[in-house]
Amino acid sequence: MKILVGLGTPGIQYEWTRHNVGFRVVDRLAETYHLTLSHRRFSSLYGIGWVDSEKVIVAKPMTFMNRSGEAVQKVLHFFDLGIEDLVVIHDDLDLPFGTLRVKRRGGDGGHQGVRSIIESTGENTFPRLKIGIGRPPRGMEAAKHVLNPFDAVERSQLDKLLSESVETLTLLLREGLTKVMNQYNKKME
Repeated sequence: MKILVGLGTPGIQYEWTRHNVGFRVVDRLAETYHLTLSHRRFSSLYGIGWVDSEKVIVAKPMTFMNRSGEAVQKVLHFFDLGIEDLVVIHDDLDLPFGTLRVKRRGGDGGHQGVRSIIESTGENTFPRLKIGIGRPPRGMEAAKHVLNPFDAVERSQLDKLLSESVETLTLLLREGLTKVMNQYNKKME
């Protein structure tokens, strides 16, 4: 079983911000595979179901972004799963909008949610699907950029980006991390 965790911040005011693209991907994945995110436990909203032949838990931590690790640790512990069973989906400022990257391990790259997961689990070896949201315009702080909604041009491309993200996760579950990294990361360079 795999745990697919989309990072974001709960609350209607954050729903369509760039920082919540991880939540949007989990929502699209749930919609695509008829999973219901109806359980509230472990400081998360989650559901259990199947993506092709892989049993999965899909989760959205209901903590604020910088405390995502608390929720992830609770889910891992309850289901007795290891860090190798975790896939984290999150936004990335350093990638142009619409770019997808799959990573096997690494640091937090300045992302508070990823940092929280690393601190809570003591591990940085979990796979990630990084979704490019682009750098802020000149003179705008990064924190303000990530908490702003997507602009009109980005919104027009968001549906395609969410679908591509679900395809990438499906391929990761079906074919494995190495194959997806070879296929996707090469295609994106």
